Amino acid sequence: MSRTFSRDDTRRLAVVLAEVAQSVVMPRFRNLPPEAIRSKGDPRNLVTDADEEAERQIFARLAKLHSGAVLIGEEASERNPALLNMLVDADLAFVVDPIDGTRNYVMGLPLFGMMIAACHRGEVIASVIYDPVCRDAAIAVRGEGAWMAREDGAMTPLAVAKAAPLHDMECMIDNRSLPESLRDMANSRLSTFARNTSLHCAAHEYRMAVSGHCHILLYNTLHPWDHAAGWLLHQEAGGYSAHFDGSPYKPTHRDGGLLLAPDETSWNEVRKLLLVDRRQSSRQAL
Repeated sequence: MSRTFSRDDTRRLAVVLAEVAQSVVMPRFRNLPPEAIRSKGDPRNLVTDADEEAERQIFARLAKLHSGAVLIGEEASERNPALLNMLVDADLAFVVDPIDGTRNYVMGLPLFGMMIAACHRGEVIASVIYDPVCRDAAIAVRGEGAWMAREDGAMTPLAVAKAAPLHDMECMIDNRSLPESLRDMANSRLSTFARNTSLHCAAHEYRMAVSGHCHILLYNTLHPWDHAAGWLLHQEAGGYSAHFDGSPYKPTHRDGGLLLAPDETSWNEVRKLLLVDRRQSSRQAL
């Protein structure tokens, strides 16, 4: 991989998100008229005027910083799905989620985030997850680690939780989109863990994982704007992740699920618990 993306470059991405948060996202928080909220087919899959304006503003700033870069956003991709195909060959592409956790945002819950992942030829090289409410940013640069940047300039290294026995693990497992047979099997085994919950916001779930406050994340739907930024943060914070079949994650992969854990041993234990049909394994062993 030849292209580099510096810490300064990545901090400038955080500034972009901070500026748009304060000019677009926060003024509309708890202040959206009904006509500013729409569904995208599924009534739980919402988009607002704030999402669309924030994406436009982020794109405008990124275009000034990195002329010629490919800009891929959740809302732009909704209108033109072919944009996603440009990730494979782009020398520099930015994958943007202007507001992750839009349903929380609409309900007035302060659990939403803004995400940017910088990519080179299908590989994530830098990422930012910004919290508009607390005004801080989780930042990662490939090969250089991950850290939390506070509004006052303080920076704290990020690290995933230490490995633990399954019964001591805290998890955030999104099993809503799993195939029915896999979902039923996983649900029947969730009581093994100390706790399982969901924030309905991947941005904050990734931030919790890379801050050491939960052990396991599991997702089945893999839109790159939901996971590219968080995946790199988790990787650089010392975690281990892979698709359900063990293959490495790439933002160009849109299926295959994603399981994230503190280390490879934990990953294998959780995969075996949640995703392996023991009856089928027993039959195969006979």
